[in-house]
Amino acid sequence: MSRIGKIPVTIPAGVEVTIDGQDVRVKGPKGELSHTVAEPITVSKSDDGTLSVERPNDERKSKALHGLSRTLISNMVVGVTEGYEKKLEIVGVGYRVAAKGPTDLEFALGFSHPVPIKAPEGITFTVESPTKFAVHGIDKQAVGEVAANIRKIRKPEPYKGKGVRYAGEHVRRKVGKAGK
Repeated sequence: MSRIGKIPVTIPAGVEVTIDGQDVRVKGPKGELSHTVAEPITVSKSDDGTLSVERPNDERKSKALHGLSRTLISNMVVGVTEGYEKKLEIVGVGYRVAAKGPTDLEFALGFSHPVPIKAPEGITFTVESPTKFAVHGIDKQAVGEVAANIRKIRKPEPYKGKGVRYAGEHVRRKVGKAGK
């Protein structure tokens, strides 16, 4: 049995879960998310306020989808109650970020032009300082993807460590040229 898949998903107060065949809709104080569960997996709601994810057999595909489906549903429940956040920081002389509204950022990352970023639906940005900012949203996958795309603009380079990195990310440094 999948160790993750057999754990029931608890539904906190204020969260409404609707199951329609393979479609699971989670509605909470921060918003609404939906997910279509892969075919052999079934989701059922119990009377004690929990969701249980079941698999019909022990085939390899069913085992793989069991824990995945449970985790995706759990992430939706956490997203509509607390939300997700990815913190990023900028390292480099002259590198900075400026907020142009809750869904727009403008980066100065050593290029000859500023780099504007517009957030997709459901994602917002907060700028704490010119070198620290955060990506917020209720969909864990969307928050991670937006943060990764921003990091991709100027990845931290290994010689001086300049670029956009996740908060707390360790950048492996290389030694430069050996002088005579």
